[in-house]
Amino acid sequence: MQRQSLVAYAEPLQSTEAPTPVPQGTEVLLRVSHCGVCHSDIHLQDGYFDLGGGSKLDVQAGRKLPFTLGHEIAGTVEAVGPEAKGVTTGTRYAAYPWIGCGKCGLCARGDEHLCNAPRALGITVDGGYATHCMVPHPKYLLDVAGIDPAFAGALMCSGLTGYSAVNKAIAFQKAGPILIVGLGGVGMMGLQFARAMSDAPILVADIDAGKREAALKLGAAEAFDPADAGSRKAIAKASGGGVGAAVDFAGSDKSLAFAQGVVAKGGAAIVVGLIGGSFQLPVPMFPLRALTIMGSYVGSPSEAQEMLALVKAGKIAQIPMETRPLGDTNRSLDDLRAGRVVGRVVITP
Repeated sequence: MQRQSLVAYAEPLQSTEAPTPVPQGTEVLLRVSHCGVCHSDIHLQDGYFDLGGGSKLDVQAGRKLPFTLGHEIAGTVEAVGPEAKGVTTGTRYAAYPWIGCGKCGLCARGDEHLCNAPRALGITVDGGYATHCMVPHPKYLLDVAGIDPAFAGALMCSGLTGYSAVNKAIAFQKAGPILIVGLGGVGMMGLQFARAMSDAPILVADIDAGKREAALKLGAAEAFDPADAGSRKAIAKASGGGVGAAVDFAGSDKSLAFAQGVVAKGGAAIVVGLIGGSFQLPVPMFPLRALTIMGSYVGSPSEAQEMLALVKAGKIAQIPMETRPLGDTNRSLDDLRAGRVVGRVVITP
């Protein structure tokens, strides 16, 4: 099989070949048709997350090189192991990538995505920047019949992450409207799920004018530029005193400072993005503002099913998408790193 492989951290991916694996036990081999390019792949390629102040979280351990990144995977079943039940060759699926150990308490309660010993596709085991990808069990194959295959793969991270974060934000709507901060591929998905899950107007913010314009076309009520000195007052006016929840899909020190700064009393800043940096806020502000700051990481298997139900019901508009061949994976990562992508780039092995 053909792959775009991570052969050294902080270096471009390389074209490699490997024997096509044969599924054993409950395993299912997918021929990958589409794999979305996610910003977290950049951090894995670099080998670290930025913690601010010159500190880094090293994520190089436990990954044998060459390694195949890519976790927004859709494809068709090419082969099944002898114990894999309920799937047939030629059927199209998206792969739920956030697979846990299956043994710990987090997995037992349905939160495999939070497992401390994950087997996540494209994160800890080989993923979808390749012609083939092995899925450990049929239960991680999700029915995406009727959904554009390019969109189906992207739903497994950007869609699921957006849904899960907005699902948390809905609980804070009594304090004010929802604000989406950061309009990359995940933020655009978050906007769509917010519109589908709430009858209230959805506000958005991004420093990129083109992305703000795209969000307005997708149904945002108002768009703001965080770099504009008057944006906080403008949001306070538009929201009646502050937003109930600001969902930070950028996840930088600047974006979080902005997001929490426009939250009303009793509201929440929900951190989703992983750009990095550090954040400080005086401790008395938490009780005085009754402020909640929480993290949201991808989503659970049950949330994936809930998310797909909304998509199949026609309640989610497809974000801007561009397909590119497998050989353009490096260029796609570079474009994403430089902020040149509106919506999602999807690789087509």
